[in-house]
Amino acid sequence: MTLRIDIGGPPSGRVRFAASPLAELTAMLHVLAEPTHHPQLGGWAADVWAGLPPELAERLREAEFLWRSSRADFLVPARPRLSLAEELDDVDRIDDEKYVSAALITTCGSNRVHFGSPSPLADAGARERALDLAQARGALQEAFAERLLADPAAVRARVRHTLEQCAEAFFDAAWDGVAVQLATDLRLKNDLLKRQGIGAALVSVSGAVTLAPDGDCIVVDKLQDNATAAHGAGVTFLPSVFGRPHLVVVHAPGWQPVVQYPVEASPAEPVPLETVTLRLEALAHPVRLRLLRTLARGPHTTGELANAWELTPPEVSRHLAVLRRAGLLTTRRDGRYVRYTLNLPDLSALGSDLLAAVLR
Repeated sequence: MTLRIDIGGPPSGRVRFAASPLAELTAMLHVLAEPTHHPQLGGWAADVWAGLPPELAERLREAEFLWRSSRADFLVPARPRLSLAEELDDVDRIDDEKYVSAALITTCGSNRVHFGSPSPLADAGARERALDLAQARGALQEAFAERLLADPAAVRARVRHTLEQCAEAFFDAAWDGVAVQLATDLRLKNDLLKRQGIGAALVSVSGAVTLAPDGDCIVVDKLQDNATAAHGAGVTFLPSVFGRPHLVVVHAPGWQPVVQYPVEASPAEPVPLETVTLRLEALAHPVRLRLLRTLARGPHTTGELANAWELTPPEVSRHLAVLRRAGLLTTRRDGRYVRYTLNLPDLSALGSDLLAAVLR
């Protein structure tokens, strides 16, 4: 499963490396929403939650779909600025159609869902489809989607204000230290790019990012097979301290490709051989690996997984049962839905390479 980014065209400007305050804030928000994805940052997340004003904590829970299982594209900018305020100003310049589409994709829980034409802002059928998908994700998602479709300007202003409050509450203090690490990584990447070319720079980003033999395509190991093109604008690579081990890629139509990559890998931890054997047996099937990578993005029902991978619900159920017996999944009933959740602590015991591959 790969994402291919066409960078054919003049060699200059096809790849750029830069730091983004907004993308790093979004990575921090993801850590706060999914601390089990980032065990090395568990203490930081607990301290931040403990110090948040109640109103801000509620706002983060209210809009967490924008960064929890995947990132809204407008939160990972292709043209980074020096300050968070400047990047938020750029977000304000995005039209409602594009903003709402990006927000609904994350709210409705799948990057396979696309909202384009007809627009849910103008078409009743598209609106109902969006609300149905959001309802299946939960009451909070449904409420957020309803507010977004009813008054995009109000929701956009509220999201921006929430991000500005985060800057005051925890981001500004963390950014001072993070910016130094990002600057160091950028010097190394840009030096490789200048002296050895795109291929060497991509190898230093991640083992999951490579340059095709013809030099006209970047290949990224991600959840599904897909393709996009840089259209002469190039691909922006953003280093992240708080984002590891994730490799986040913006590739939706209409958006310039962006890759947010971890600046260093998490160390592997030793695990009992019996545990490794049991779980590797459960993972020894390509369908189960695909299901795990989907579940790493958030809880899903059997029906959602079946639709995503064009499988029958009984087939998905059999694979889920194997993963559950291995202790890699947990379940929670929510009304008429049963949601499966990845057991990240036990999966991480298998090693950082597997964890990074599943969470990409």
